[in-house]
Amino acid sequence: MRAPHHITTHSGTNINDFVASVFVASEDEEEDEPWAPPNHRRGGRRRRRSRFAGLPLALKMVAGVVVLTSFLTLADRWALLYAERRAADTLKDRMHLSAAPEVDIDGFPFLTQLADGRLKSVKVTVPDVAASRVTLARVTATAHDVRLNAPDGPTSVRGAGIPRLDGDVLLSFDDLNRELGASQVTFTGRGHDRVLARGTLPVAGHDLRLRADARIGRDGDHGIATQIGGMRLDLGDLATYRPGTRASEGLHLTRDSAARLTHETNKVKAMFAVPAVVRRLGVPDWAVRAALRSDSELARVTGTPRFIHQAMRLNLIDLALDHPELLKRLGFDPALLDALPRLTRPVLADRLSLGFRLPTPHRGELRLRDVRVEKDGIRVRIEGAGLAVGR
Repeated sequence: MRAPHHITTHSGTNINDFVASVFVASEDEEEDEPWAPPNHRRGGRRRRRSRFAGLPLALKMVAGVVVLTSFLTLADRWALLYAERRAADTLKDRMHLSAAPEVDIDGFPFLTQLADGRLKSVKVTVPDVAASRVTLARVTATAHDVRLNAPDGPTSVRGAGIPRLDGDVLLSFDDLNRELGASQVTFTGRGHDRVLARGTLPVAGHDLRLRADARIGRDGDHGIATQIGGMRLDLGDLATYRPGTRASEGLHLTRDSAARLTHETNKVKAMFAVPAVVRRLGVPDWAVRAALRSDSELARVTGTPRFIHQAMRLNLIDLALDHPELLKRLGFDPALLDALPRLTRPVLADRLSLGFRLPTPHRGELRLRDVRVEKDGIRVRIEGAGLAVGR
C-alpha cells in the first residue's frame, strides 16, 4: 500500500499537521467550556432592558407626565360623576320627585372649580313635575356661574347661589289628553298660540261631541292663561249647544234637523200650538190657523227657507223651561235638557284650562319669557336671577 501523500505549503508547513492542529484547538476549547444550549429568552430580555435604558431622559419624563395626567383626569371624572349623583339625589328628596333628575355639571377640570367654589354651569332636567291640574312633561334649567356655599371646604357644600338661570317647561299634549281629557278629549296645536280640543263629553248619559279652541298666552310674568272660545257640544245631528246668553248661544236645531222638521207634520203642529214658539218663528197668526186646518197649507208655510232659518234660531233651552213636553216630542231627553244649562262657559272653560303659574322662589326672581305652541305640546321659556338653593 502506498504511504499517504503529504502536501507541503510554501512556508514549509505540512497541511495535514495544520488541519490536525485546528481540531486539537477545538477540542481544547470544548474541554475548557462545556457546551450548553443557547438561552435566547434571557438574551432577549437583556436586549430589551438595554433598549429601554437607552431612552432619553426627556422621553421618560414625557411618558411619566402622560400617565400622571391620565390618573388625574380619571380622578376628576369620578369626582364629577359622584357630585352629579349627589346633587340629583338631593333634588329628588327636596322636590319629592318619583325619580331622580338628570344633573350635568359643565366645565373641565371639575376639581379646580370645586376648590374655587364656582361652577361654570349646571344643567338640571326633571321629568314629570306636578303643577296643579296638569303635569309638566319636562323641566330643563341651566344655572350659570354657580357659587357654592362651602364654609369648611369643598366637602362641606351647604347650598349655592345662582346669579342667572334659563330654561324651558314642556306641557305635553299626551299628558294633557290623559289628565284633562280623560282619554275622551284630545289636544292638538294649531299655529304658535292656539290649541284645539276635540272629543266627547258625557252628559246625562249621552256622549256629546265636544269642540273648543284655546288661545295660549302669558298671564303676567309668572303664569300662562288660556282663553277658551268656540265651545260647542253636538247632540248628534239633532242640535248644537253653545254655552252663553247671546242669541247665537244656547241649544239650537242643526240645519239638517230643521229641514227634517218641515216634513214631520205632527211635530210642526205641536210647535204651532204654542203661541210663544209661533212668535219666535215669525209666522203670522192667519198663516198658523190656515196651516193647522190644511196639511197642504202647512207644507207651504214650512217649506220656505225663512222657516228653516227661524227654526234654527229658536233657543230650545228657553222653551224647555216652560214647555218640556214640546221638547220631548221633538226628540230631546228631559234629563239632558236639565243638565245642559249647568254646563256654563266658566264650567266648560275650567275643564279645558291649560294654565299654570310658576312657583315663587324663596330668594331671587323667576319669570316667564315666552309661551309657544309646538307640535308636541306647549313650551314655556323661563329665566331667573338672584336665586339660591340650600342654605
